[in-house]
Amino acid sequence: MSQAFTKSMARNIFFGGATFFFLLLVALSFDTMQVLPKRDHRENITDAVARGKNVWEKNDCIGCHTLLGEGAYYAPELGNVYKRRGGEFVKAWIKSRPAEGTPGNRRQMPQFNLTDQELDDMVAFLKWTGEINTNNWPPNIEG
Repeated sequence: MSQAFTKSMARNIFFGGATFFFLLLVALSFDTMQVLPKRDHRENITDAVARGKNVWEKNDCIGCHTLLGEGAYYAPELGNVYKRRGGEFVKAWIKSRPAEGTPGNRRQMPQFNLTDQELDDMVAFLKWTGEINTNNWPPNIEG
């Protein structure tokens, strides 16, 4: 390497690298557009799932929990809770929260006083969420 690094060499490296990464971006975008429609399951959205999402949003569950990696990290991930625990466990857990909370424990989930219909809808929403093909994300099954 006795020759000096010239402007011409730098320009060639820049344009070669820019071209390579632009082509890589196009290829990855094309691949994503081919794969994502196969992973979509929007046709499985029922009225119960939509109502469950409304319960989720009304009670600001994402303010404490994560869902598919998005949200707060204060409480456990719920994207796969239906697979891990089942619907009856989820309903029993939400119903069993003390009305006044646990004294001295600020991390305790509050009682939302959900109706049986709202609980069923929430479970339907969490079941639907757990069926999304997330390419094994989150990697930890326990959230």
